[in-house]
Amino acid sequence: MRLEAVVLREVTLPLRKPFESGVMRAGRRRFILVETRAGGVSGWGECVALETPYYTDETVETAWHILHDFLAPAVLRGEARPTALPDAFRRVKGHPMAKAALEAALWDLEARLQGRPLAEVWGACREAVPVGVSVGFHPDLDGLFREVEGFLAQGYRRVKVKVEPGRDVAVVKALRERYGEIPLMVDANGAYTLADLPLLKELDTFGLMMIEEPLAGGDLEAYAALQAELATPICLDESLPDARTVRRAARLGAGRVVNLKPGRVGGPAEALEIEAACREAGLGLWIGGMLESGVGRALNLILAALPGVTLPGDTSASDRYYASDLVTEPARLLPDGTVPVPRGPGIGVDVDREYLAAVTAREAWLRPEDARV
Repeated sequence: MRLEAVVLREVTLPLRKPFESGVMRAGRRRFILVETRAGGVSGWGECVALETPYYTDETVETAWHILHDFLAPAVLRGEARPTALPDAFRRVKGHPMAKAALEAALWDLEARLQGRPLAEVWGACREAVPVGVSVGFHPDLDGLFREVEGFLAQGYRRVKVKVEPGRDVAVVKALRERYGEIPLMVDANGAYTLADLPLLKELDTFGLMMIEEPLAGGDLEAYAALQAELATPICLDESLPDARTVRRAARLGAGRVVNLKPGRVGGPAEALEIEAACREAGLGLWIGGMLESGVGRALNLILAALPGVTLPGDTSASDRYYASDLVTEPARLLPDGTVPVPRGPGIGVDVDREYLAAVTAREAWLRPEDARV
């Protein structure tokens, strides 16, 4: 298909309450929304890069630059299909989150032009998917208890809490003593080293679903050594940039579970390849979250409905983070702890253009005539 335009928008949505982890503290979510246009139809993609380079080396500003000056011009110069991106697109080294946003917008656009849901295109097999929540750091246990109790009352099927040295064993112990055998996992965002093995073995005694990304640096051999010492499954996130690395991790025994974030791995095509690799290797798999708006959330829900996804993910209802979402059909939590998978054309949801205009800080329109060289 030939694109008529690519539109970039910098959007800021206020969070219902500040969210804190080992890599961010935010009271808002600032991100880039990508719109691709052809045949009078729009496709949408969300760039999940953060404002700071503490989770990955991408930021909102670097993503805007790469999208505006390289990726959007590349797809505007000729045929633009998500399964056959131009060589100029692939020549850009790194920047997976920027690439993922544009690729997702192309998938959405192509499916909408065909009148097909992406859930059907990708073989998603569930009408609704079980979901959990990610709980950030709290200054005290009482605040943590109040938040966890609220989520359990709503029906969420899994609770993930952030941990780091000094805020780990005591927190998990308190949660277990108060709530018993709830489905509980922890996420360290690379806060530990192998020298912390005694502490990690303490966490190993609490019957956790998994310990996510405990070590920094993506050293799969170190992860294999750690997994051999722990009964609790290790979940790999930032350490797995692509399907090739997932397969290598499986061979090494570096972990038993994968957290798949489509933005972090470069887009839906690589995400689909990782889902297939996890099925082949028998790895547990769930879809992670990056505080997405309804655009990115819809994409994640579709991926969470794939057959290889075996565990509740972080794709909670829209009102977990936002009082008002960017889409006219926000993700909603059902009483059984699941969220329906969008079934309309493309990603299955429509953008609320009036609200989008109100929360857009800057906008850039790129057309084919702007991309000629």
